[in-house]
Formats: sequence, C-alpha cells, structure tokens
Amino acid sequence: MLKLEGVCAGYGGLSILHELSLEVGEGEIVALVGANGAGKTTTLRTVCGVLKPTEGTIEFRGERINGSRTSALVAAGLVQVPEDRSLFGPLTVAENLTMGAWTRPGHTARKVLDEVYTLFPMLAERRKQIAETLSGGQQQMLAIGRALMAQPRLLMLDEPSTGLSPKLTWAVLDAVRAVRDQGIAVLLVEQNAAQALAIADRAYVMENGTTVLEGTGPELAGDERVKRAYLGLAPDAESGTPEPESEGRGTGEVSG
Repeated sequence: MLKLEGVCAGYGGLSILHELSLEVGEGEIVALVGANGAGKTTTLRTVCGVLKPTEGTIEFRGERINGSRTSALVAAGLVQVPEDRSLFGPLTVAENLTMGAWTRPGHTARKVLDEVYTLFPMLAERRKQIAETLSGGQQQMLAIGRALMAQPRLLMLDEPSTGLSPKLTWAVLDAVRAVRDQGIAVLLVEQNAAQALAIADRAYVMENGTTVLEGTGPELAGDERVKRAYLGLAPDAESGTPEPESEGRGTGEVSG
C-alpha cells in the first residue's frame, strides 16, 4: 500500500528525516510513535506532498509519488487528517462532510455520506450543527468523517488525541479501528504511545528522523526500551497497558 525507502526531507535546508524507511500494508493500522521532534509529522507531510523528499522513494499502491501534488494524491486515495483538524468552523457538520467529497462524483458522495453517518451516528444527529460549536471529541470525529468522504485507501491521522481526555481518546481510537475494519489502511501518528500500540497491528518507533524499532503493537508495548522511554514504566513493570472496555464503536456517544 505505502512504502518509504531511504527518505530524507526537511525544511529550508534543515534535514529532519534521515533515510527513513517504513511500510503500511492493505487494511492494517500502523502506528508511528516517538518523542516530540522525532519527525512523525514531517513524515506525514512528506508522504502527502507538502514536503518534497531530497532523497529516497515513496510508493503508494505500487506507484512512485515523489513530488506528486496533494490534490492528486487525495484523488488517488491517500488522505490525511492534520493535527489541527482544519475544519470549516462556520459551516455545518453536513457541509463539512460534503466538502470532503470534492474529488468524487455526486452519486458516489451521497452513498459515502450515508456510510459515514452509519459509522458515526453522532454526526448524523448533529448534521445541522455549526462545526466550531462541537466539542473536541466531536470535531475529531467530524475530521475523520470528512476524510472518509474522499474514499481513501489509506488514511493518515496526525495526533488525533490532541486536547482530548483519556476517555474521548479511546472513543476516537475505537473509531479508527472501525475504519480499519472497513478495509481502509491507517497510518497513525500519536504521542500517546500506550494507546497507539494498543490498537496497532504494527508499529514503528521514531528517533531523530528515522525508525529505530519496529514490530507488532504488543511486541513494542512489551519492549523494555519502549516501556522506559515512551510508556513511563519501570523495566520490571507489567508489560502493556490495559485497554478500558469500549462501549462498542459508539462514536455517537462522544459528548465531551
């Protein structure tokens, strides 16, 4: 689905990514975790065409996409939800969702809109509400829903838990799993390593612009280096972080 090999990129001559390599397969959640400044957001910006790699290759669905325009990538099925969500605040929920389908024909957009409302009942209930009056959790659901209107094959999420309580974070991540269950691959950048690793099929740990560890979510959650550096656990602590019981993929219950 997505493959980066030896990618270098940065800003204004300052190199941030150093020979970065990673892969995302069909229908899997891949988490990218690491400290602030590790290069996680820069990775997403490089993949989606905001930054151009100075070295290395990026392939999406077998095609090299180095230097491709972001709009072309969205049309091809590569869609990102940025950390700030970038909603159209004065528009309604329904209008924001419609804006997400600008690359798709009208009859397709109507079908996908029904699917988004089924996945996120809260959005259906609040379709006439102004987006900027939604809570943080609701806005994140709207941002994901709008991205789904573009019918992505790969959805990239940048820090979806930003500003959310632990309970709402789990609700958002539960929605991410629901997206994956529909066959959409997910590349998840998340500062909260414990929660990201709990839902990831595979994960990479980034340091100084490159990946230093990779494995399944449970493998990395149990790795002593990851526990010490990112999970806040002592070396002899119990491995992993228990996941609170979910109330299903109940995104309609996000109210905070």
